[in-house]
Amino acid sequence: MMKANLSLPMSVKRLIPHRPPLLLVDRLLEFKDQSGLIEATVMSDNILLCDDGGIDQIAMAELIAQSYAAVKGYDDLLHDKPVKKGFLVGIRKIHFNYRAFVGDRLLINVSTIASIGGFTVVEGKVMHDDDVIASGTIKLWLPEDAQPQT
Repeated sequence: MMKANLSLPMSVKRLIPHRPPLLLVDRLLEFKDQSGLIEATVMSDNILLCDDGGIDQIAMAELIAQSYAAVKGYDDLLHDKPVKKGFLVGIRKIHFNYRAFVGDRLLINVSTIASIGGFTVVEGKVMHDDDVIASGTIKLWLPEDAQPQT
């Protein structure tokens, strides 16, 4: 039975340690089996914004990482565990098709591919409307002794 205070969609602020200006994602929309759908809107105060109003393409890897953090944080809360910090430690591959611009509403699909010894491999896809902006696989380190988010 799902806890009433964890109903979706929900803000990521309870789920991830990031705060402005580094917070790039907004809401967790769906969750299932270490996978999820996250919403993000490109804002004019985004620290990765370029002069032309688009965000740097490498920001797509950070969007995928923060989206996974939201999924992991939600799973932790569902299991009465504290939300802990994790670290993006590698980009295995990433493909850029388009750029995102101020005002774009993005949907990020993430799923866990593998986890072993504190390391997790995550596959992600960033969408705008029906277009895949970027897709890729990243590696995260989720240390067992990480301090809980406060």
